[in-house]
Amino acid sequence: MNKAYKFRLYPNAEQMNLLTRTFGCVRFIYNKMLGDKIDYYHETGKKLSNTPAQYKGEFPWLKEVDSLALANAQLHLQAAYRNFFRSPKSGFPKFKSKHRHQDSYTTNNQRGSIRIEDGRIKLPKIGFVKLKQHRPVPENFCIKSATVSKTPTGKYFVSVLFEYEEVIQPVKAKIVVGLDFSMKELFVSSDGVTAAYPRYYRQSMEQLRKEQSRLSKCQIGSNNRNKQRIKVARLYEKVSHQRKDFLHKLSRQITNVYDAVCIEDLNMQGMSQSLNFGKSVHDIGWGIFTSLLDYKLSEQGKKLIKIDKWYPSSKTCSCCGKVKEELSLSERTYQCECGFICDRDVNAARNIKKQGILVLA
Repeated sequence: MNKAYKFRLYPNAEQMNLLTRTFGCVRFIYNKMLGDKIDYYHETGKKLSNTPAQYKGEFPWLKEVDSLALANAQLHLQAAYRNFFRSPKSGFPKFKSKHRHQDSYTTNNQRGSIRIEDGRIKLPKIGFVKLKQHRPVPENFCIKSATVSKTPTGKYFVSVLFEYEEVIQPVKAKIVVGLDFSMKELFVSSDGVTAAYPRYYRQSMEQLRKEQSRLSKCQIGSNNRNKQRIKVARLYEKVSHQRKDFLHKLSRQITNVYDAVCIEDLNMQGMSQSLNFGKSVHDIGWGIFTSLLDYKLSEQGKKLIKIDKWYPSSKTCSCCGKVKEELSLSERTYQCECGFICDRDVNAARNIKKQGILVLA
């Protein structure tokens, strides 16, 4: 199986310079190849098959960086093209911006070109870089690739993909729980327990508003603007870290207690657009939470069950099974003709659990 670990990097000045050049070359080759593909298609109506090697004669400085980083940029562009032609809804490949996109590149391990030794990691063309190894790597592992990235606050990270053998025994689902998505508390379980999400972004909105207002008044290109930009980026980074820390701990608690978790397969992007809940949806991070649940349950041989998003979990009575024709969002208590009265979200979570058990069966 494959598993990636993300570590903090501490490159020296020379290594920072080479990393910056690599980020720039990867972005350049991606944009150059995409632009040539578009021009060729407009002229001939056919697809252009181009590679980074074709541009090294015209741009010799591309030879100074890792060739596998450029090759992976080509693979990413080809994948974006395939996704567009298979499903146009995914969108046509876009040019990478120096200011709007995160600086990153991916390189592959070839004959030990990437290895971790004595608190350092060896990267092609870069050499050994100081590493903060906060967790041990798997035994009998093989490094497949490494992705180096730089955050807007100037921090460097490397995500190392390991391949190792491990036999996971499936666990029989004896203890099952249903989770109903909640805009306010992240979820409500079929046991009546809520996640009580602290809403970190909402807590920081006032401070973010002040700092962003100061940033907008700074002169473009000035040192003060760059300092203020980093200050705003650190605030956003703090909110992101708080959210991920909370979701990691919560998903671990659920994974340790239950053998199977049942949720609805929701379209969060559509929900944020149609219901105008953009900030609340993105603040909660439901997609991140379900991804964390999925891989943590899989590592223990447990299952994450996703039921159909069109299943009327909120309108169905969890006691008698009757479905209401109409149920407005303002009705927070579910009342059925059979006399059953329950909190709306708890009732939905119980229905999700029942459907999940049917899928398991």
